[in-house]
Amino acid sequence: MIRVPTCVISSFQAPQISNGHDLDLFVPIGSLTKPLTATVLTALADDGVLSLDDPLELFLPVPDGTGITLRGLAEHTSGLPRLPPGITGRDPYAAFDAAALDAVARRLDTLVTAPAGTAEEYSNLGYALLGAALVAATRTPYEELLHRHLLDPLGITDVATDPPSDRRLCRRGLFGRPRRDWTMSGAILPAGGLWATPRAAARLVTDLLVDRRLGEPAMAWQTAGGLVWHNGATGGASVFAGALPQGWILVHRLSGRSGVTDKLAVDTLRQFVRP
Repeated sequence: MIRVPTCVISSFQAPQISNGHDLDLFVPIGSLTKPLTATVLTALADDGVLSLDDPLELFLPVPDGTGITLRGLAEHTSGLPRLPPGITGRDPYAAFDAAALDAVARRLDTLVTAPAGTAEEYSNLGYALLGAALVAATRTPYEELLHRHLLDPLGITDVATDPPSDRRLCRRGLFGRPRRDWTMSGAILPAGGLWATPRAAARLVTDLLVDRRLGEPAMAWQTAGGLVWHNGATGGASVFAGALPQGWILVHRLSGRSGVTDKLAVDTLRQFVRP
């Protein structure tokens, strides 16, 4: 039986670390990337660079008339499917580069599953397009936008797209051999490709959700009662981040079983937060 490296960081207790996890090594944070991309969108809108209700065709070569806006992409109401076409295999996003995203964008009208704005459907494709639109609107690489509008103002350094190999914490197989995670440094990056140390990810939770140093939480954050949260998973890691008025939590595991990670986070919150 392989024991899963796990860390739990919260305002309720000292960090809990098991099975070799490390607060200062980079780990994939999966779709916890999405709230960061949405925070950049909000910052650009506040600066007047773009409008939340700008149509997507203003920035990318998509067909006219889809009704898809930047807000719709950020709120998952674009009517787009969860995944781009052709995402399969053991490293599903490896071939999803800028050219592949461009090809998808040009036939976007054939992929819409519902009229824009009529229903919510969580979409990695939508966030890949949103990131590309932000890059096109500013003529600035995604990583630079992230630093300029989020990481640098907060003074957070340990978030990266391609951290040094000697600072990565990797899951291991049955005989202790390192196992590669998914390749998510291409077009899917703004949807789920960032790496961070758990300590830096916890800083993001407190700065964005508790102290709200950049204003109200961006549109990507989910709500459930008083809980503001988001989770994420890749092939080999999963994460849950959330905040209540009574406190906050971040759980990261070197396992892609996000349901187990979510349950651990919720059970920990219930242990310390009484109705």
